[in-house]
Amino acid sequence: MKLHTLIGEPWADYGLIDSGHGKKLERYGRFRFIRPEPQAMWAPASTDWQAQGVFVPGSDEDGGGRWEFSEPVPREGWTLKWNEVSYTAQTTPFRHLGFFPDMAPVWSWMRERVAGLDSPECMNLFGYTGVGTLAMATKGVRMVHVDASKKSVEAAKANAKLSGMADAPIRWMTDDAAKFVAREVRRGRRYDGILLDPPKYGRGPEGEVWRLEEDLPKLIADCRKLLDENSRFLFLTVYAVRMSALAIGGLLNQVFADLPGKIEVGELGVREEARGLVLPTAIWARWSR
Repeated sequence: MKLHTLIGEPWADYGLIDSGHGKKLERYGRFRFIRPEPQAMWAPASTDWQAQGVFVPGSDEDGGGRWEFSEPVPREGWTLKWNEVSYTAQTTPFRHLGFFPDMAPVWSWMRERVAGLDSPECMNLFGYTGVGTLAMATKGVRMVHVDASKKSVEAAKANAKLSGMADAPIRWMTDDAAKFVAREVRRGRRYDGILLDPPKYGRGPEGEVWRLEEDLPKLIADCRKLLDENSRFLFLTVYAVRMSALAIGGLLNQVFADLPGKIEVGELGVREEARGLVLPTAIWARWSR
């Protein structure tokens, strides 16, 4: 199975400025931040990094730590744009800033897959703050946005309002993704496309436990039941686990063996502005037709 790379290119409100020595320097609108990045094994282009905020990791492996600021940064966040979508960037206790810029090529690819369909409907599982949901909704796609975190769903709704999409046909679901998909299967629902961006570990609104390696195969099998020969895609991204793109590609290849289309696998990456290097961020697998 051939590996493909989807590369996030810089845009007006985001760019990977430089990377190296286990860190990365990024711009989020008018602010610059330095964050840990184990994949940046090379030396940076410059040693003179200037930033408003630096994330200092804690001793745990789950992304904990603290922010240190050299200049004031709005704690309530500030507005950025990707194409037609407006959203709030914000420093979080988990080192990221409220959205994942490496997903930009995925958003573009999904929009291409459903272009030309009459009133397509797609689902965003583990949808977080909704930038991917809104990327589809701005193209007329009816969306179902699912996340176990009430805070994340409220942030997604706020981003919809910021984008002028408060009345868009989006179902906002604060729910455990696996339970929600299982219910949709029992209801006999179908979708034109599904995006999954699951965490390594998580908890549902009623204390449900999600463990990626254990629970992903069942969720993929249920998602397959929501797709048919007229559906267009399923896209799966995986971060921060000891898992290979070939492994998740093999899973999709087995589950989707009865549908026409193709399985592809690869890595996500972001292009550095300083030298054009591609910094890898995640692995992915997708089915499409």
